[in-house]
Amino acid sequence: MPVEVANESEIAVDEAELAGVCRFVLGEMQVNPLAELSVLCVDVEYMSSLHERWMGEKGPTDVLAFPMDELDTARPDDPEPGPALLGDVVLCPAVAVRQARAAGHTMDDELVLLVTHGVLHLLGYDHMEPDEEKEMFGLQQKLIEGWRSAPREPVTGAPAGGDAGPR
Repeated sequence: MPVEVANESEIAVDEAELAGVCRFVLGEMQVNPLAELSVLCVDVEYMSSLHERWMGEKGPTDVLAFPMDELDTARPDDPEPGPALLGDVVLCPAVAVRQARAAGHTMDDELVLLVTHGVLHLLGYDHMEPDEEKEMFGLQQKLIEGWRSAPREPVTGAPAGGDAGPR
């Protein structure tokens, strides 16, 4: 499942982990393996501009999701499924750092939560109504727990942990 992660923020992120969690979520949600996804990490200024332009709200947010193709082209039960561009998930690591501190966990944990949240939005989930929120957040938690307990192959040739910025 093609997942491209680009970090254009000033904070180092674990791009391999973000791609891995996206592939896991898409697999668990039975999205066609030919579907493509893009994850972009941006700085506060750029996220603020996106947030104001697309949501009409000032200041940065943690995650935005921009769907592209129709979801039915990415479902495995489509009679002739083909490649589909699901869309873009945009993350702001600087906001994730603040939220992680407040929640008492790491920035990496917060980014896993946020990217899972963004992918679910691309797949049509929302949390505007209480019943939608309960469904989406329950599924989000289940997927994150599944990701954490899933066995993973060691990545060779990748830089070790490194500095992920302030936590």
